[in-house]
Amino acid sequence: MATDVVMPQMGESIAEGTVSRWLKKVGDKVERDEPLLEISTDKVDAEIPSPAAGTLTEILAKEGDTVPVNAVVARIGAEGEAAAPAPAAAQESPSLPVSQSPSEEKKPAQPEQPSNPATQQPTTEQPTTGQPGDRATGQPTPPEEPTSLDDRRRTKSSPLVRKIAKENNVDISQIPGTGVSGRVTKSDILEFIQQPKPAAEQPRDRATAQPAPPQPRGPQFAPGENIRLEPLSVMRKRIAQHMIESKNTSAHVTTVFEVDFTNVDKLRRRHKDDYGQRGVKLTYLPFIVQAVIQGLREFPILNASMDESNVVYHREMNIGIAVALEWGLIVPVLKHADELNVLGIARAVNDLGDRARAKKLSPDDVQGGTFTITNPGIFGSLFGTPIINQPQVAILGVGGVKKRPVVVETKEGDFIAIRSMCYLALTFDHRLIDGAIADQFMARMKSLIEAAQFTM
Repeated sequence: MATDVVMPQMGESIAEGTVSRWLKKVGDKVERDEPLLEISTDKVDAEIPSPAAGTLTEILAKEGDTVPVNAVVARIGAEGEAAAPAPAAAQESPSLPVSQSPSEEKKPAQPEQPSNPATQQPTTEQPTTGQPGDRATGQPTPPEEPTSLDDRRRTKSSPLVRKIAKENNVDISQIPGTGVSGRVTKSDILEFIQQPKPAAEQPRDRATAQPAPPQPRGPQFAPGENIRLEPLSVMRKRIAQHMIESKNTSAHVTTVFEVDFTNVDKLRRRHKDDYGQRGVKLTYLPFIVQAVIQGLREFPILNASMDESNVVYHREMNIGIAVALEWGLIVPVLKHADELNVLGIARAVNDLGDRARAKKLSPDDVQGGTFTITNPGIFGSLFGTPIINQPQVAILGVGGVKKRPVVVETKEGDFIAIRSMCYLALTFDHRLIDGAIADQFMARMKSLIEAAQFTM
């Protein structure tokens, strides 16, 4: 009996999802819980695992289709079961009400298959082999089980991973896979590519120790083509909507403070090896989060939100951490951050960042934030003026930590010293927060960071 693959309910308020990429094609053998497709929703991008082991016999929703929750997007049959006829699959299925343009309705809905040079079968007809395209039997041949770890890594990696590997001349077998059955994930290969090289090294984010996302590749123009149109991704559409909504909702004002991180840098260097032995990267961000938490305790109005006629104060301190992805931006939330020490914050931030880049976040991971931190300093920016993450009323932008000469005032007099300096920029909603409160909050954060008295 075939097993239906349905669009999952990825959050209480989410009614639909968009199929962004199929990781398998019709006729492929799949294991239970093996990543089958990638979807995008209003809240999160995620990989959807196969609900059963067997053969992918039907794909009912093409890449780019938006379908309601619980709609059937594919079917998995018993291993070796023949694939369903491709034409009109999406149109004839009553369980998949997919919106199509008039031009699409006139064409048979062919399952869209990602390019996969490493596993693609030859197109030359073989009269009696039973391979895909064999008109004699119509039976797909299940792929041979990999016999070595290297083979398994190659066959378990997604088409996107293999494409990245090809473009960067990387041998996937040299990458330790962290996915199911040693599968090399997108996060694995991007981390491998971003590792320090003898020559020029990719910039790294000093506040989060994340590799800078790859530079976007330019469009490939055909001969004689002067413009090229590409549809916005679901994530980019959502980001655009949210940014415009925020600008139309809040009265944005930004205040910028210069903060001396020298003592934090000394504390971080003192503990980073110990943290490293525990498998945790110690960066500046956990210290900033702790300073934010203390500031929110003393000025709780910055941990609030607003409705049409009320200020909504939040007891919980859930800090959103903006993560730059190759394909957009996402803000996973560090829940109950006020209950964690520096080690706990570092461990949680690393986990959220890794799962964001691997599309492993759940809807709960990106909901419930009460204050947000973003880091324009990842690309060398001194500071930015971030847009408030609605319905919150404030967001902190972290600039790059740079060593530079500054005037240091002491009781014995003034002198010039090399210090690790950083600009912190707070954007706040002036409908609720006055400039004096915002500056007092920032002054408190500044004193906490410069004193470097943190709970490790």
